[in-house]
Amino acid sequence: GGRGMGTCPGTLEVAEPPLPTGAQQSATVANPVSGASPDLLPHFQLEPEDVYIVKNKAVSLACRATPATQIYFKCNGEWVHQGDHVTQHSTDRSTGLPVMEVRIEVTRQQVEKIFGLEEYWCQCVAWSSSGTTKSQKAFVRIAYLRKNFEQEPTAREVSIEQGIVLPCRPPEGIPPAEVEWLRNEELVDPALDANVYVTPEHSLVLRQARLADTANYTCVAKNIVARRRSASAAITVYVNGGWSTWTQWSGCSTSCGRGWQKRSRTCTNPTPLNGGAFCEGQNVQKTACTTLCPVDGAWSEWSKWSVCGAECTHWRSRECSEPAPRNGGQDCHGPELDTRNCTSELCSHATPGAEDVALYVGLVAVAVCLVLLLLVGVLVYCRKKGGLDADVADSSILTAGFQPVSIKPSKADNPSLLTIQPDLSTATMTYQGSLCPRQDGPAKLQLPNGHLLSPLGTGRHTLHHSSPAAEGADFVARLSTQSYFRSLPRGTNNMAYGTFNFLGGRLMIPNTGISLLIPPDAIPRGKIYEVYLTLHKQEEVRLPLAGCQTLLSPIVSCGPPGVLLTRPAILAMGHCVEASAENWSIRLKKQSCEGTWEDVLQLGAEPCTELYYCQLEAQACYIFTEQLGRFALVGESLSMAASKRLKLVLFAPAACPSLEYNIRVYCLSDTQDVLKEVIQLEKQLGGQLIGAPRVLHFKDSYHNLRLSIHDMPSSLWKSKLLASYQEIPFYHIWSGLQPFLHCTFTLERLSPSTCELACKIWVWQVEGDGQSFTVNFNIAKDARFSDWLVPDSEVGAPALVGPSAFKIPFLIRQKIISSLDPPGTRGADWRTLAQKLNLDSHLSFFASKPSPTAMILNLWEARHFPNGNLSQLAAAVAEVGKQDGALFAVSEAEC
Repeated sequence: GGRGMGTCPGTLEVAEPPLPTGAQQSATVANPVSGASPDLLPHFQLEPEDVYIVKNKAVSLACRATPATQIYFKCNGEWVHQGDHVTQHSTDRSTGLPVMEVRIEVTRQQVEKIFGLEEYWCQCVAWSSSGTTKSQKAFVRIAYLRKNFEQEPTAREVSIEQGIVLPCRPPEGIPPAEVEWLRNEELVDPALDANVYVTPEHSLVLRQARLADTANYTCVAKNIVARRRSASAAITVYVNGGWSTWTQWSGCSTSCGRGWQKRSRTCTNPTPLNGGAFCEGQNVQKTACTTLCPVDGAWSEWSKWSVCGAECTHWRSRECSEPAPRNGGQDCHGPELDTRNCTSELCSHATPGAEDVALYVGLVAVAVCLVLLLLVGVLVYCRKKGGLDADVADSSILTAGFQPVSIKPSKADNPSLLTIQPDLSTATMTYQGSLCPRQDGPAKLQLPNGHLLSPLGTGRHTLHHSSPAAEGADFVARLSTQSYFRSLPRGTNNMAYGTFNFLGGRLMIPNTGISLLIPPDAIPRGKIYEVYLTLHKQEEVRLPLAGCQTLLSPIVSCGPPGVLLTRPAILAMGHCVEASAENWSIRLKKQSCEGTWEDVLQLGAEPCTELYYCQLEAQACYIFTEQLGRFALVGESLSMAASKRLKLVLFAPAACPSLEYNIRVYCLSDTQDVLKEVIQLEKQLGGQLIGAPRVLHFKDSYHNLRLSIHDMPSSLWKSKLLASYQEIPFYHIWSGLQPFLHCTFTLERLSPSTCELACKIWVWQVEGDGQSFTVNFNIAKDARFSDWLVPDSEVGAPALVGPSAFKIPFLIRQKIISSLDPPGTRGADWRTLAQKLNLDSHLSFFASKPSPTAMILNLWEARHFPNGNLSQLAAAVAEVGKQDGALFAVSEAEC
């Protein structure tokens, strides 16, 4: 027979659920009775849903099925006790089939009993005479929301129209907390304000700060358990003051003699708000003026009366010349000519004769001559103006390294076309050519037969090449009046500076690999900026690092901060990371006005702002930035395979007056700036370089660096080191914040006459790679620093302004840009050029800029100055042109 209904399905003795009397089928596999319709299997009208236990309140699970004779819950594989079920029977009115609904309650204690082993779940099993049916699983979880936010927004002061990102990482919770933002306790709705959006990481982004955005911002996290509020972050949007235009000069303060006049301006364009900086400079200008005293005019004596004329009158005159009126004096009052009637034999009323006719004819002839002269002058002027189109283009500006690429042989009558190197050393240069593409042909780069580029059209343009405005002391003196000066290094050893206009230029700190490229038109026309570039010593700037983070580059400032750039400048500096996406997370950090360091870019990830971009190469990075400031590259290792490059350098005294002799082994980050500092330090100590430096890959394995000395002739030397090796702790090297780490091996000569030293020095990481140095030198010889310490690329002026700062001539650059920016047929545009220069991984960044070609050429300039191969670039541009036949449409006159 069947099992009784009173059997408890929740007890451990019951292996199968209870079934109705006479049922023979299994509890888990449907096995309908012969002749029964499969439609009589139980069908769930209500299945249990996932629920959360809030605090200590029990939750209810329910299921309803038809037709069903029994329904029981099974939780985590065990049947729920029959007595814990609440059952309700009814009949489906539409079908007449029985309906059964069952409910159970689940308490917090039941869920916590298996907490950590697996999730708590329950499932309904319904029986009918035809078989069984299982419902979906319903998971029961304990809801919670922790109190502390993982990251809260912080107060900031930002300039108007600057972007703001307020981070918020809500507390951990189940279910995950929903995040909303409050501005002055009012809900921020991105749907109502296009200037605001919330990222998937819950950060609040204000695209352009407005004065109305000055407020207290609060991040609110909530779920079914609780509602948490972060600390409020006060955002202050400030406006720096700007001068209005000068008023007209006032009149001189005196009407006679020496005085002064003035003009004024106000700090109202715009007016400083919310703590913004007041305008710098004077609001009133005065200048001396001298007003000549007025002299009133006086009449001279009357002249004698004239002879009585044919009109029976004679006259006399006087002049206002004793003195003549000047300097605003009054004119003479009274008539200048006096006439009277007279009588004589000459007095008659005759008609005009032949003499009068001749006079009139002469006057007409003079008038006609004047008109003809005027017409001739106009024609000459028009001819000269139109004659500009006939000028022969000056081909010297089109080369500067762009040599012929042998598409076709050049014409014999013009062999020097496009091969003359331009002279960019003069202060002002007049270039012939047009900045605009020809209007009568395709708007593409045209390649003449035998040369890369055809001569440009007619027209004249003058490019001014200026020089830095002041020497170092004057520049630093002016800089010291600025608020940001206190955070800059003192002195000018590691600083470059210059004065730039729209033509752009370049700043370089010699022997450091650090430079700043300001491309043409990055500075608005009509503006002149004094720009500086400076390298910070690591003890001057505090850069906080957390966890496995490490400094990978020098800390560099360029400014002044807040300067307006219409195109990104490119900051180049070295780094010491062996970059790979699986081993490193690399971030570009920028110091804010408040002194805090912020992540502005994560390399390899989609940039959250168009203000910054970074091209990371093997030993250098090139940072595109539209906002000048202080930057550093920081990395966080993702695995123990992550490694940094160390440069191992050996120094020893050039002279040894005593028996003791010290060999110093430096373990430096592999960047030129650190090596430069060590070289300068060793020169002060009287040290000499021993051999060429070696590179060691230092891994994030938490193992120290060991150094030891071997194979030293014991008959001549002995080591005073008590241990067999020395160690530098792992964290001292990995942080990158201690620049001049070194170990000293102190040796002792057994005889003062010993001058030769031969030994080996081993440097290795425990359970890692190593490097060895073979030391073999004569102490008595005067060693000098090797030539490799001063790369050729670093020789030259630290500031280059205008065309001399660029390899590509200005007009050729403009023509390439105008030709490759528009989309071309068969891909003959800037995308192909980027591919040929191995820059196609940055297409999305280039495409986001108004001129992608300009970005590509700027990056080429930053990477290859001053020794770049222009012929290779020319060949790449020519290859782009070969993909579009229209590029060869050149007239014979242009060839």
